[in-house]
Amino acid sequence: MRNRVLMAAAALLPLIATTVFAANDVVDGPVRDKGAVRPAEHQARVSEPATLTRDKAIRQIPQINPGEYFIPPQIQDIPTSKYGEMVELGRRIFTDTQHYAGRYVGNALNCSSCHLQEGRKAYASPMWAAYPMYPEFRNKTRSVITFEERVQDCFKYSMNGIAPTLDSPEIKALSAYAHWLSKGAPINTELPGRGFARLAKPRDPNSINGEKLYKENCAMCHGKDGQGQKFAKRDGYMFPPLWGGKSFNRAAGMSSIKDCAQFTKANMPLGKGWTLTDMEAWDICTYIWIQDRPSDPRFGWLMNIIMPPTGGN
Repeated sequence: MRNRVLMAAAALLPLIATTVFAANDVVDGPVRDKGAVRPAEHQARVSEPATLTRDKAIRQIPQINPGEYFIPPQIQDIPTSKYGEMVELGRRIFTDTQHYAGRYVGNALNCSSCHLQEGRKAYASPMWAAYPMYPEFRNKTRSVITFEERVQDCFKYSMNGIAPTLDSPEIKALSAYAHWLSKGAPINTELPGRGFARLAKPRDPNSINGEKLYKENCAMCHGKDGQGQKFAKRDGYMFPPLWGGKSFNRAAGMSSIKDCAQFTKANMPLGKGWTLTDMEAWDICTYIWIQDRPSDPRFGWLMNIIMPPTGGN
């Protein structure tokens, strides 16, 4: 009798196990693919979903549903009016700053070098998420600034140049372009995709590991020496310099390891955003940060020599 009971129990074990595991797989809400990560559920402390592996090169890629991100108007929707002409000029300045605003630029970058896809891409500091938030308080200046004043800072720091006056056609056109891109966006609302990705930092970044990762993931486009790649048949850079005299200066936002890592996580390598782990992005940007670049224009030459560079983490 005892043997029969044991045999019956053994026969039921597979059925019980299947039922238990199936119950554990039941989740509330809509069914989604295993490993899919929504931006609202993105936990930066976990570098990859448990069901994925590094070999699959899929890590925390946001699954975008219709209506989740604000959608700016299309280029063909630029109005045929005086306002539309100013918007189009702003778009041209944004994508080819070297040509249309070169008198204010001191390096080889364009606005779209950092604000990808003509200022449209989520988590690449899109204009449609930035413009409606101004005026706002800025820690760097310890004051409340307008959008136009923020653009001036971009010319001084990211472009390593000089700030256009607030009544200059360049500032007016760039403001009109950002205004048009944000048409329909709510005012003073933190939209999904604003700024850069949010990262965890489980350990101190390592520039030695960053150099190795840079050579594996970045050097193909930006060069082993970080000097970028020029177009073959016209002026300008296809891939911008990341350090050296042609890059942004020490006061630029991208000179901060944190900002660089957040941008890199979501957007780099180009076309393969979200494939680096949080820590890999930190390491790469630490390696970039230790390279030479133009000094911080907020300080004199002596202070730039004796002070440690800003932006370290």
